[in-house]
Amino acid sequence: MDLSAFLTDALMGYFVVFARIGSALLFMPGFGETSVPMRHRLFFGLILSAALYPATGLGPVSEDRPGALLLIFGAEITVGLWIGLVSRTLLSALQFAGYQMALMSGLANALAPSIGAFEGATTMAAMLLAAATALIFITDLHHLIIESLLMSYQVFVPGTFMLSDLTDQFARAAQVSLYLGLSIAAPFYVAGLVLNVGMGLANRMMASLQVFFIAQPLLIAAGLALMVLAVPTMMRGFLEPFAQWLTTYGF
Repeated sequence: MDLSAFLTDALMGYFVVFARIGSALLFMPGFGETSVPMRHRLFFGLILSAALYPATGLGPVSEDRPGALLLIFGAEITVGLWIGLVSRTLLSALQFAGYQMALMSGLANALAPSIGAFEGATTMAAMLLAAATALIFITDLHHLIIESLLMSYQVFVPGTFMLSDLTDQFARAAQVSLYLGLSIAAPFYVAGLVLNVGMGLANRMMASLQVFFIAQPLLIAAGLALMVLAVPTMMRGFLEPFAQWLTTYGF
């Protein structure tokens, strides 16, 4: 094999690695945030692929048939997108919990009084997502993400994938995400229920009581106090299952 053919095969192997890692980074929490410019994400994906390429064990790819190359790149992109989308699905548990927390505690109207409750709930969800993104880097979980991308070459043989297994695991990821979101928002369900039932009973006993003007400040105060107490546990409730999934790729 001459030098030019070897370099061509080595470059092809590099782009096969980039197909999986770059696709995963498109949606990976922390790395794939829309606040990061696209050029920076692309450059980081290229650099990370070059750094991990020798450790993947893939080696040069000697294949000159267009159909075979298309299948290889299609399989790698599918696996990479699956890794990134499952990670993003797990992160969406915090988005769902943020909506529920804001609506149940009255913080939706407090955060955005002039534009509506939905926008206020969106603000709360964005705050939780930003906190989770920051904690991924603060707790060095981004190192585990990179190790997980490297481990994927032991779980998924390059150029092959089992669509049924990937689909099943993605469905399980959606189920786990919903469970995590409900678990994280559970204290706010309880607090909202107790306060609303208490205000309802108070209104029955004192019909002239202006329940709304009393209940709303109480709901907001209770929501803020509960956030101070519960947010550390809520973040841990997401980070630990996410880290566990990164080490196994299974539920």
